Amino acid sequence: MSTIASFIRRLPKAELHLHLEGAILPATLVELSQRHDARPLTLPEAETLFRFHDFSGFLDAFKAVTARLITPEDYELAAWRMIQQLAAQGVVHAEVYISVGVIYRWRDHDPAAFEPIFAGLERARLRGQAELGFSLYWIFDAVRHFPVEEAERVFRKAAELRPAHPSIIGIGLGGDERRTGSEPFRALYAEARQAGLRLTNHAGETTPPAAIREALAIGSERIGHAVSAIQDFHLLQDLKERQVPLELNPTSNVRTGVCPSFAAHPLRRYFDLGLLVTLNSDDPAFFGSDLAGEYLLAHTQQAFSREELRQLARNSIRASFLPTPEKTAWLAQIETTK
Repeated sequence: MSTIASFIRRLPKAELHLHLEGAILPATLVELSQRHDARPLTLPEAETLFRFHDFSGFLDAFKAVTARLITPEDYELAAWRMIQQLAAQGVVHAEVYISVGVIYRWRDHDPAAFEPIFAGLERARLRGQAELGFSLYWIFDAVRHFPVEEAERVFRKAAELRPAHPSIIGIGLGGDERRTGSEPFRALYAEARQAGLRLTNHAGETTPPAAIREALAIGSERIGHAVSAIQDFHLLQDLKERQVPLELNPTSNVRTGVCPSFAAHPLRRYFDLGLLVTLNSDDPAFFGSDLAGEYLLAHTQQAFSREELRQLARNSIRASFLPTPEKTAWLAQIETTK
């Protein structure tokens, strides 16, 4: 392993834009298929599902994986494998999206279907905390191109469960933003904030800068992707002045056809402008680059120096929803990492 790759793995960092379902590797998918399919997938067949050429193809592949997450034990397995993968990269904290909107859709909107699944996820989280010292929060993700009533069910379930499960830190809006923006969810975001939930939002991935403005207008605290912000000078200035955390996912954007290459991604320009940017892997099993890989590509493709990578790690902790004492402790460790 190269010197810089070793440094990246030693560097304490947070992953802030990661979908549980997108962290399921082909080998784990085969294991899930063996549990549930009359003719289980072979490893080559599973690997084929992860090959696509655009955003619509990615959504189709994502559906194929979520269809094989059925029992609480399936979710527990997926979460535990994800935690192991993260810890091996030097990730110390993660804030992970769960596609609760998809779970309800697959289960005919049964309100009792989610709690056993969440119990499985919590078993994995607590195991990661006990065995690996790993810190994890959950973000309940709704699907923006489903009816608003379905998002309401997701967000209210987060508010209902949060008092007993403080690991539920916030809400998010994923799905196809080309079909539905953020404005229809304004009232739900206000309600979630009143319940003590933090507010994230995917915006500006496949849509113009106006989508990012709309996401900010309904109260979103962190913006996922934000690729199109580079097209709007005044938006960039606003993001800088307000230090709105951006959850950037360069390899994801390349693989879905949003960006032509990692080198062309606006990561470097955002960073140099002083925006609060964080690096993330989004759906690493689909895109072939985990968080350590994203840091390494930032170095090789955009000439991020060792100290600039350290700053990205600082940003990830600062942009997290961790309590201030925990942020302070991790930031101190980042400073002493050699």
